[in-house]
Amino acid sequence: MADGGEIGMQDVKAHALLTNEVGLHARPSVKLTQLAKRFASTVEIAIAADGPWTDAKSPVKIMRVKAAKGETLFMRANGADAEAAVSALVDLVNRKFDEE
Repeated sequence: MADGGEIGMQDVKAHALLTNEVGLHARPSVKLTQLAKRFASTVEIAIAADGPWTDAKSPVKIMRVKAAKGETLFMRANGADAEAAVSALVDLVNRKFDEE
């Protein structure tokens, strides 16, 4: 049986538009990974709805995404707190990573 079939597991997806000036570069990447690490769920991001998906808990991998202002950032999480994780990440992006 697949892990996703366990009771309490959630598979949640969302997206948000990058509107901060620098997009997903150094400081925003660190903030995103620090936030993602607060959750037990697996958390991934992508700049296309069908991937490729990147581990949101890895600062090095997130910085390689290099999403620019105006791009859509897709997020997905799987686990007991997946909904809270995705909601928190969307909120961080919508707040322009608290940098503006």
